[in-house]
Order: sequence, then C-alpha cells, then structure tokens
Amino acid sequence: MKVTLLSTLLLTTIAGTTFAQQQPQFTHYGFNGMYLNPAYAGIKGQGEITAIGRYQYYNYGATFDQGGEPKTYMLTGSFPVQVLGGGIGFHVYRDEIAQFEMTNAQISYSKHIAVGEGKLGIGIQGVYNYLAKGEYRFIDENDSSIPRDGSDSKFDAGVGVWYESPTLYAGLSVNNLLRSEYAFQSVTGGNSARYIGENHSYFTVGYNIEASSSVVITPSALVKMVMPGKFGDDGKFTFKNNSYEANVRATFNDKFWGGVGYRYDESFTGMAGLALAKDNALRIGYAFDFIAFNQDARALGSHEIMLSYRLAKPNLNGRPAIRTPRYSF
Repeated sequence: MKVTLLSTLLLTTIAGTTFAQQQPQFTHYGFNGMYLNPAYAGIKGQGEITAIGRYQYYNYGATFDQGGEPKTYMLTGSFPVQVLGGGIGFHVYRDEIAQFEMTNAQISYSKHIAVGEGKLGIGIQGVYNYLAKGEYRFIDENDSSIPRDGSDSKFDAGVGVWYESPTLYAGLSVNNLLRSEYAFQSVTGGNSARYIGENHSYFTVGYNIEASSSVVITPSALVKMVMPGKFGDDGKFTFKNNSYEANVRATFNDKFWGGVGYRYDESFTGMAGLALAKDNALRIGYAFDFIAFNQDARALGSHEIMLSYRLAKPNLNGRPAIRTPRYSF
C-alpha cells in the first residue's frame, strides 16, 4: 500500500529515529513531574502550578499546508491533600503537528507512604484523549488509511510510583493502559483510517548535591519508552523505541538556575531561569534545543518557556490566628 508523502514527512518529523514522540517531550522535565507520573501528585508537600509552551523544530519549512513544527501548550497542577493521605493532580495539554491535533486531560491521585527520609507515592490517573485529523493530500487516491477531516475521543488510564527525598527522586509510570484505537473518516468514506494510542512509559531519576551552602547541583535523566504491540508481545522493549535524555542543572540560592543536557541522537539542550516573589514562589524558565543530529526533516532549534508558581507549604502544626479588634491599633 502506498502512503502519502505528507504522512512520511510527518512521521519523520514526529519521531525521528524513535517512536517515543507520539506524546510531546519537554526539556523542562525536571520541573514537570506531574506530566510524567501520576504518583508525583502532592509529593513535594506544597502545591505547584506549572505552564509550559514549546515550539519544537521552530520555523521548520515543511511544504505542506500548516507547516511541520510541533507546538505544545501545557498546564499542570499538583496539590497535597492531608485528609486523603496523599495528593491530587492534573494536567492538560494541546499538541499540534501539521494536520494532527491532540487534546489530553488527566486527573491523578497519589497515596503517600513514608519510606526512610522521604515519601513513596503510588498513583493512578484517568485520561481523556481527543484527536483530530485535518485534510491530507494523497498519492494513491484510493488509500483508505488516509484520514479526511475527522476526530475521535477515548478514555484511558495510567499508573505510576514516585519516590521523593531531600536528595533523591525517582519515578516510573505507564499511561494509555487500554491502548485505545481511534477511527477517522477516510478519503474513501467510512471510518477506516486508524490510529493506536500506544502505551508510553517514563522513568526519571535525579539527585541533589549540595556543592556549597548556596549552590545545589542536580544531575538527572529521563528514559521515554513507547511499547508497540500488546503486553507480552516479543520485541516490545527495544532500544530503537526509547528516547534517552540526561541533564545537569546548578541552582543558586533557590533563585537562579542554569543547565545543559543531551537528548540521544537528536539534540544538545540548555536552560536558564530565575525565581521571583516571596519565598521565590514564582519561577520563569527558558530552554533551547540545538538539533545536532538527523536534521533532514527538522529545523535546527526548539524553544520552550516555563512559568511555575509554588504555593506555601501548609502549616499542619500551627494554630490559626485569632483576630480581635483589641489588637487592631
């Protein structure tokens, strides 16, 4: 069966040498645990709200109608809830790649268990995916696998574990457990154009090193795994289906940070940011990816902006203030 030139270019743009980009990637993954793992919800002991905008392969000069640069917009929230013995969280993102658009919403719950100096979170999540396909140009006029301006939506689920201590964090998660199949109207009529929501797994780890009283060095790593086929199939975990990242970041007085990283077979990355407001609650970050490998269907750079706000930690031991007119003057 022939496939369209557009489909070939699109798949190359999305995936490169791996399949791990069916879901969006972020250079700020060290600040974005709620996207990676439902067990992260509330694990920090304080609320966090994070927004990220990413233009991947910025200004990519694709020949088809809407260009080829992936654009992703995300909002996440993580909140401890004492009465639940853990935390709740959410994330919502919109991913746009040429004629393909995905809107994803997830809500998570994490049960926290004290382990040594830290906490172990065990999380579950409910997932809603909405996928839309636009108009595609074809080579083979009767190719029933080519979608034609359709959409479909499905519910799915995910699970994860996350350990957090003052020096170490590590998490492992799997989403799209149902591996739902989406159907779209094809150019020949009927819903014969198909799309599989693959199972994705994320493993991340980081370690905080106190280089001095004011400087913390944090090396971190992320492995993104897409697992084609049903559970139990041979060849599900193979090197080519994974994406690998490593990063080291230096933070000064919890107020300024900068870091460099490497994404296997794709790019070198850099980031910088600063914290503002009381207790450095408001954080602003910028990251840049220099595409150093496999440049044939990619532009040379990706840009990412992060805005995050950390809520004050709840005072569980203190008594509420008693306010009376006697002390008002």
